[in-house]
Amino acid sequence: MTKRQLNFEKSLQRLEAIVSEMENAEPDLDKALALFSEGAQLVKFCSEKLNETKKKIEIITSSGEIKPFKE
Repeated sequence: MTKRQLNFEKSLQRLEAIVSEMENAEPDLDKALALFSEGAQLVKFCSEKLNETKKKIEIITSSGEIKPFKE
């Protein structure tokens, strides 16, 4: 997947597929390394997207117009 094609949902789905493949298929060392590398990039991308979204929500809720969710 190129950066243009990435979105959070597709990235998360691909990450789940990578984990499943590594757990169930027992790939050879080279394939496992490639999958691990791709997975690490996807984790970074997803983390960045979540952080961006959190910051946007904080900005929106800090205006006083919308109250944040309570846990």
